[in-house]
Amino acid sequence: MPILILGSRPGPILESRLVRALPLIDAPSLTVVSGRGEAGLMARWLVAQGVPADLVLEEPDATSTNENLENAQALLPDTVVWTVVTSEFHLWRTRLWAWHLGIPIEVATARTPVRDRPLMLLRESVALPHSALRIAWRRLLRRLGR
Repeated sequence: MPILILGSRPGPILESRLVRALPLIDAPSLTVVSGRGEAGLMARWLVAQGVPADLVLEEPDATSTNENLENAQALLPDTVVWTVVTSEFHLWRTRLWAWHLGIPIEVATARTPVRDRPLMLLRESVALPHSALRIAWRRLLRRLGR
């Protein structure tokens, strides 16, 4: 089962996602690292930890959770179920977008560093409802034939 590691600004949160992904990476499955500006950094980190470079695919264009999922699925369209690695605070938004996009996932969550938890929980308290409203809007437009 391919793994998708969702990007984040370089720092402790991103590193915790990469550390969480390491024991899940199993040849011959591929690992997609996704995110504008961080995919290359993530790939280099994994290779430095011993992951074979030919098992790591970079998706360097995504700027949001839904784009991470959509772009990874476009890279490996025959994937039946993804293992998605993200932070614990980001779990529900990841599941919401995967459901909306019809992309089956299993989620492995990375612990959020203690010093980052308050800010990330505050951010997610805005981002999750925002995503839910975007999804509702998209579904309404689809229903109206637009």
